[in-house]
Amino acid sequence: MTLLALAALGLGGAGAQDLAAYNSLAQNLDGAVTARASSAQAALTRLDAAQSALDTLSPTLRNRQIVTGLKDALGSSRAALGRTPAELEAQVLLARGLMRKALYDQTLALLASAPQNGAAQVRVLAREFGLTGDAAAALSSDARAGRLERTAWRLERAAVQKVSASLQAARPAQNTASYVNLARATGWFTVVQDSAGAGTLTVSQFGDALRQLTAGDTAALTTSLTTLRQGTAAFAAALASPPAATGRAPGTQTPTPGTQTPTTPPATTPPAATSPTETTPVTTPPATTPVTPAPSAAQGAAGVYAALGRALAATGHADNASARAALAEAGTALAGAPVALRNAAGFDALGSAIAGAQGRGALRPSDVQALIGGLANLENAAAGQPVSALDGSSVGVSRWFSGWLRVLVFALLAGLTVVPLYLLNLAFGGRNVYWRAILGGLALLMLPLFLEGLFGLLGAFGDLFGAAALRNLTNLTLSQGAYALPIWALLGAAAIGLTAFGFRGLCEQFGLLGNAKPSVQNTTQHTSIDWDEDV
Repeated sequence: MTLLALAALGLGGAGAQDLAAYNSLAQNLDGAVTARASSAQAALTRLDAAQSALDTLSPTLRNRQIVTGLKDALGSSRAALGRTPAELEAQVLLARGLMRKALYDQTLALLASAPQNGAAQVRVLAREFGLTGDAAAALSSDARAGRLERTAWRLERAAVQKVSASLQAARPAQNTASYVNLARATGWFTVVQDSAGAGTLTVSQFGDALRQLTAGDTAALTTSLTTLRQGTAAFAAALASPPAATGRAPGTQTPTPGTQTPTTPPATTPPAATSPTETTPVTTPPATTPVTPAPSAAQGAAGVYAALGRALAATGHADNASARAALAEAGTALAGAPVALRNAAGFDALGSAIAGAQGRGALRPSDVQALIGGLANLENAAAGQPVSALDGSSVGVSRWFSGWLRVLVFALLAGLTVVPLYLLNLAFGGRNVYWRAILGGLALLMLPLFLEGLFGLLGAFGDLFGAAALRNLTNLTLSQGAYALPIWALLGAAAIGLTAFGFRGLCEQFGLLGNAKPSVQNTTQHTSIDWDEDV
C-alpha cells in the first residue's frame, strides 16, 4: 500500500504537529539526562517542563496510543530519578523514539496530501534523524517534490544505521553501557517498525533482549543480539538502493495488530536489580495489559508511606533484604511525587536520607521510623502546617547514629556492663544476701543494654555476610519491636524488687529502718563492720 493510499485512509492522521511543543519536549527530555549527572532536582525541573510541553503537544498528535506511551514514559522517567542516571537515560531514549515515530508517521501523511505545507516538519525530521548538509537538502528536495517513497527511504536508512550502530555497541553482559545501547536501538527501531523492510524484526524481540539483560541471562541475550544484528543487517540491505519512482514507499505497510512499541525500559539499576516492564502497542489498542509491572512509581506521599510501612515491617523481624527493596520503592515513589511535595522544604534531605538508609548495614526499625516521621514533616510543610522538631531531629540523628556506628557503640557498652558488677562483687563479696540482691538488680537493669550490644553485633555480622541465623539474633534485642516491651517491663520490675530488698536490708543493718541488729548497734565497740559476716 502506498503512502498516498495510507493518507487517504487517514492512518496516522494528516494534521501537523505543534513543532514548538515538540522541540521543547525534546530539549527538556535531553536536558534532564544531562542535568541528572549533577543534580536530581535539576533533572526533575526539566521533566516538569517536559510534561508541560507534552500537554501542549498531545492535542496535535493523531495516534492516541503514542500519547499514552509518552505519558507513561515520562512517568517512568520520574521514577528513574530514584535510581541511576543510566536508567533515566534509557527511559528518555525510548520516549524520544515514540516522539520520532509520531513525527515520522504524521509528517509523511501530511506530505501525501499537501507537500507544500510540510517544510517545517521535514526540517525537524532531518535534525532528529541526524541528517545534515547534502543529506538534509536531498530529503527536503524529495519532500517538496512529493517523492514520498524516497523521503521515507532516506529517513528509514538513517534510523536503521543508528539501530545497527547501537546493537554493535551492545555486549552480552549485564552492564550499564549495554543496557543504554540496547534501549537506544529499541527507540530507533520503534520509528521504522512498520516498514516491510524490517522483515521478521519486531519490537518485542528488542523487549525480550532488554528483559534478558536485566535478568542476567547472558546466554539468551547472546542469541537475541545475534538475531537482532542479523535482522538489522537484512533491513539495511533492503534499503541499500533508493527506490524506483513508482509512487510506492519502500517497505511501508499498514500497521498491523501486534506491532508493539515499548513505552518504558526495564526499571533497573544496575540492570539486574529489578524486573523490566512489558511493551505497549502504539499502532492498535493492546490486547492485554502488561504482565510484569515496573517497580512501584506511586504518586504522592501515599506511595511513599506504603513502601516505608513495608520496610518497617521487614526490619521488625530482621528481614533487611526485603527492607532495602521496600526503601528502593519508597525512593522511587518519592521521586514521582507531585510538584507540591517536591517543592516543599526538606524534600531533597528526605530523598537523601532514604537513599542512605537503603545502602546502610544493620538496618533497625528506628531507622525506618525516623524516615516516616520525616515524610510526615514533608507533608505538613507542603500543606503549610507546622512540622515536628522531634521528627526532624530523629531523621538527622538516624543519618549518623545508625548502622555500624550504633552497633559498635552498643557492643562496647555491653562489654562495659560487667565492670560495675565485678567491682561491686569484689568490694563486698557474695555472702551478704542484701548485696547479692543489689547485684542481681543491677544486672537485670543492665541486661537490655547487654542484649542490645551482643545480639545487635551478631545480627549485624549476619546482615553483612548473609547468614540468616546470625541476622535473626537481632530479634532478641529489646528495642526490636513491641513484643519485647513486656519482657523489658518484667526485667525492670524484678530489678526494682531486688534492689529495693537489698537496700532495705542494708538500711536495717545501719539502723535506719526497723530494729537494728546487735552487731551494728554497738558501733562504739567496733571500728569496722564485716559486711560478709552480717546476715
